[in-house]
Amino acid sequence: MKANIIHIGNSLGIRIPKPVIKQCGFENEVELEVHKHELIIRTAHQPRRKWNDDFARMAHNKDDEPVISIAEPTSQWDEQEWEW
Repeated sequence: MKANIIHIGNSLGIRIPKPVIKQCGFENEVELEVHKHELIIRTAHQPRRKWNDDFARMAHNKDDEPVISIAEPTSQWDEQEWEW
């Protein structure tokens, strides 16, 4: 897909078709990056971006135990009755 560069006030810009905006998940804000003469546009909304920090904080506070406890098996089927 090609797009024309247009004047927007004292700046230049491009128009991105609405279906492309929706397909990319862009909302009110995007991140721009220039890499080897290429423009990379990505969504600024990254819901899992801070998960590693949150998990590390939980581990530090000893708040990383499973919510659901795994019950011990009520039979010995796995150890005694199962055959390969």
